[in-house]
Amino acid sequence: MDATANSDVQRAEEFKLKANDAFKANKFSQAIELYSQAIELNSSNAVYFANRAFAHTKLEEYGSAVQDATKAIEIDPRYSKGYYRRGAAYLAMGKFKEALKDFQQVKKICPNDPDATRKLKECEKAVQKIRFEEAISVGDAERRSVVDSIDYHIIEVEPHYAGPRIDGEEITIDFVKAMLDEFKKQKCIHKRYAYQIVLKTLDLLRSMPSLVDVDVPNGGHFTVCGDVHGQYFDLLNIFDLNGLPSEENPYLFNGDFVDRGSFSVEVILTLFAFKCLYPKAMYLARGNHESKSMNKIYGFEGEVRSKLGETFVELFAEVFCWLPLAHVINNKVFVVHGGLFSVDGVKLSDIGSIDRFCEPPEEGLMCELLWSDPQPQLGRGPSKRGVALSFGADVTKKFLQENNLDLIVRSHEVKDEGYEIEHDGKLITVFSAPNYCDQMGNKGAFIRFTAPEMKPDIVTFSAVPHPDVRPMAYANNFLRMFQ
Repeated sequence: MDATANSDVQRAEEFKLKANDAFKANKFSQAIELYSQAIELNSSNAVYFANRAFAHTKLEEYGSAVQDATKAIEIDPRYSKGYYRRGAAYLAMGKFKEALKDFQQVKKICPNDPDATRKLKECEKAVQKIRFEEAISVGDAERRSVVDSIDYHIIEVEPHYAGPRIDGEEITIDFVKAMLDEFKKQKCIHKRYAYQIVLKTLDLLRSMPSLVDVDVPNGGHFTVCGDVHGQYFDLLNIFDLNGLPSEENPYLFNGDFVDRGSFSVEVILTLFAFKCLYPKAMYLARGNHESKSMNKIYGFEGEVRSKLGETFVELFAEVFCWLPLAHVINNKVFVVHGGLFSVDGVKLSDIGSIDRFCEPPEEGLMCELLWSDPQPQLGRGPSKRGVALSFGADVTKKFLQENNLDLIVRSHEVKDEGYEIEHDGKLITVFSAPNYCDQMGNKGAFIRFTAPEMKPDIVTFSAVPHPDVRPMAYANNFLRMFQ
């Protein structure tokens, strides 16, 4: 090895050590940049790619994690961590069969490693469960609505129940405030009232189009929040900072209400209750986590089963399919959870005509609305997540021009400051779950618009304390192992 090559190898190791320190400090984007610099100097070291894959996984960039881990395996087919990192990324994507192959390879390379043995067993159990569920599942055409089996009127409220009650059919602000206090004490409301809230929300959502037009009168304001992800106490802090929802204080929550955080039941019942109270002042959009596959992996399904029971698992899955896919505020601001499309020429009318009552497909307009991300480069590129795509400022500009809009607001990505303005100021990401998963250290944010100008006023906030229940507490065992 000549002196220059030896110097590059040494400098690469220095970047790796700095990257490791950044990773330990939960600065995962910085770690990725530093691992990338190490790779530029020495692209034949499998460790750099495997480490960068792990950092991508922490940022939920599972597609990039798979690519990096695959590169590590190509460099060194006996490097067990390459298979391990790729298997973990596949698990997070719900690709259990691919993950199983990788963990089987880890076991071959490290036959006496107890950790590898344990993870392989968990993965095998998960794949068996998926295969069983696939075998007994019925098609959408054959499936009956779970609503047909529910009549909350006949559910008895026991005399010893001391929580808030709904008298008759109307949900009142007094009930909702009492419910919020009950949730703060880590108590749940009676199932009868939970059914009543969810079923009334279902009726309201069924009547809404896939693309909802929102009108804010002159002098009125409107608040858009991003992902909340089951962080109930941070949701309450938003209401403390910006006021409870009301007809004079309307909100749009832009998807990903549930999963990751372990107070997702409390979050969803709160948002649904306000939807029932103020149908024209609480707007809810679907995110990629309002889906069966995500809920099965990231905790919501387990939490619902624990707190409310099996029937609610099916009920929430059905309600989520009726959530609108996007909103347009005052014909100026397009709000969507993920982003834009793999083709040009998509009109608002195309979005409005999507038949949304289904689990999110793996391609097409609905998938892209829920999963796409912006990129700094022009044009379109592959998704870091391994689903949908990344799109540049030119794609944003063209979509806005063709639909006579001013701005795109989207969510879907954790941001250090709670928000990020990109694409020449024409696209804003807003994320409302501060210190995401109790480890990211990010701020949360929401955006206030005032009519008629509709200029974004961004408010940031920090995380507040919550009871000692860890994120992903209700997630499947096999996934918690990789957190």
